[in-house]
Amino acid sequence: MSSRGLRSRQSSGVSRIRDDQITDLVSKLQLLIRQLRRGRSHKVSASKVLQETCNYIRSLHREVEDLSHRLSELLASTDIDNDQAAIIRSLLM
Repeated sequence: MSSRGLRSRQSSGVSRIRDDQITDLVSKLQLLIRQLRRGRSHKVSASKVLQETCNYIRSLHREVEDLSHRLSELLASTDIDNDQAAIIRSLLM
């Protein structure tokens, strides 16, 4: 490799992830998803692990949106001077 090519790679600031690092990360994700889903103990492909991870993240996102909506409704329906509303607001800050 030319020194010019090496310099451009170094100056781009892009770090490359090695195959063994990707395999390790996928294994960790698979273990995490398996623990969350309980009962799946067999090995699956990396693409399946990533797909399940994305699905799980989407479900968490939906749950956060739902809880946020419910909290907004609660705060809107609660008297502004109510002690309980003040506590909730202070926790959110």
